[in-house]
Amino acid sequence: METKYIFVTGGVVSSLGKGIISSSLACLLKARGYRVTIQKFDPYINIDPGTLNPYEHGECYVTVDGHEADLDLGHYERFTDIQTTRANNITTGRIYQNVINKERHGDYLGKTVQIVPHITDEIKRNVKLLGNTGNFDFVITEIGGTVGDIESLPFIESVRQLKWELENDCVFIHLTYVPYIRAAKELKTKPTQHSVKALQEAGVQPDVLVLRTEKEIPAEMRRKIALFCNVAPDAVIQSVDAPSIYEVPVMMHRQHLDELVLKKAGIKIEGEPHMTPWLNFLDKMDKAEQTVTIGLVGKYVELQDAYKSIDESLFQAATYNNNRLKIKYIHSEKVTPETVGDMLSDLDGVIVAPGFGQRGIEGKFVALKWCREHDIPTFGICLGMQCMVIEFARDVLGLHDANSTEMNPSTPHNVIDLMEEQKTISNLGGTMRLGAYDCALTPGSKAATAYGKTLVSERHRHRFEFNSEYRSRFEEAGMKCVGENPATHLVEVVEIPSLRWFIGTQYHPEYSSTVLSPNPIFLSFIAAAIEYRDHRKQSDNI
Repeated sequence: METKYIFVTGGVVSSLGKGIISSSLACLLKARGYRVTIQKFDPYINIDPGTLNPYEHGECYVTVDGHEADLDLGHYERFTDIQTTRANNITTGRIYQNVINKERHGDYLGKTVQIVPHITDEIKRNVKLLGNTGNFDFVITEIGGTVGDIESLPFIESVRQLKWELENDCVFIHLTYVPYIRAAKELKTKPTQHSVKALQEAGVQPDVLVLRTEKEIPAEMRRKIALFCNVAPDAVIQSVDAPSIYEVPVMMHRQHLDELVLKKAGIKIEGEPHMTPWLNFLDKMDKAEQTVTIGLVGKYVELQDAYKSIDESLFQAATYNNNRLKIKYIHSEKVTPETVGDMLSDLDGVIVAPGFGQRGIEGKFVALKWCREHDIPTFGICLGMQCMVIEFARDVLGLHDANSTEMNPSTPHNVIDLMEEQKTISNLGGTMRLGAYDCALTPGSKAATAYGKTLVSERHRHRFEFNSEYRSRFEEAGMKCVGENPATHLVEVVEIPSLRWFIGTQYHPEYSSTVLSPNPIFLSFIAAAIEYRDHRKQSDNI
């Protein structure tokens, strides 16, 4: 069949959950046997989020082909089990960069370059690129921001043009907000009406409305919204706050969102989506009675989305281990030799988070030393792994000035050092070791046991590496290098076999963990944390 294009826009306020609705719809369509992909168009002028402050933008997600992307792509992959690439995340910056490059190259033959048609043509080209080359039945495109934003106007104009070009192969879903005014004890529909009106003024008529709300919206109120917004009454769906984002696909199916989209796209509806594995996950989530408590030590812990993929990977792993998850966020700047015991002693396991820069780094060293000496299951990711190496070098190898050249360029013991090919690079954006690389694991190591195999592929985002000149000294002292890139022999995984579970990965396993395929190393870490919790409980009862 011809590729169908679904556009998801938002109104009133941002952060309503367009990414979750897009992911949920993709999950349902995939469960019906269709080939689906999702892309995100971000209105900001940055080329990608790679240089954005996590306080501004949350987590930077990395695709298998090494593109630094919006965190919504993490949701797309977690909900669909489909890997994304650089084609799935386009920013205004990339659109303008492409157009300017073409202009400099002479592709426009001396014409005046304008928003319409040149910018909008480039946006449309990127929308259809996945459909033309990816062999998909559905391409879902999420437009970032809200309708009415200056930055979003070229994207809205582009999808307006596409509606005329694609005709019945195009479906519009608009997500908007129905606030509950507590003082008046009323739900208010005016923000939704104004949002849809702004969209209509831009020339786009939504086919389906999804109403984000804290309270159930009465049927009469939904009919009123349908009447005001030129939408069929059965195409007004509510998205009420759910205990977990993973319940949203089921909520959307109960209200026939997938069937509405198929109907609008002119596709015959047959049977029900195959949701058994998903429902089994939800069943495990609901039935879990015990709780595993994990401490996450990082410097962005006050920000909800800074470690989004790690949070979700832990949640998935806890669910499959038949436990609920409690995460205790620990600001690494507040961890000192005096406070560390009180902060970590009640935890079942500790993750030392990735990141960049000097701030909060000493607190990570203190936390790792305490975890190592008290034999608590500990997982270091990227910078967390590098901190494991530095702390071990200082305290066990006696190299008291050991450091990363990222933190101290003149350190006499550069146990973590800049990759050779990075030493001449001055630009920051997109110049790191990015994307999926192979890792060969030592047979019999805890890491290999976790994966159940000795060759894995995981995603990277870093410039600095373990300095292999020190490798023999570390291994003789008890920290083993159990994973390396088979082509370059760069160290990827370290562990201390004598401890319960003390593993550091240079790569980011959280990027490849999904609802239906949780990452094995997270499953192993959570299992070790549960075992440690149960051991402590038994010891307390003796």
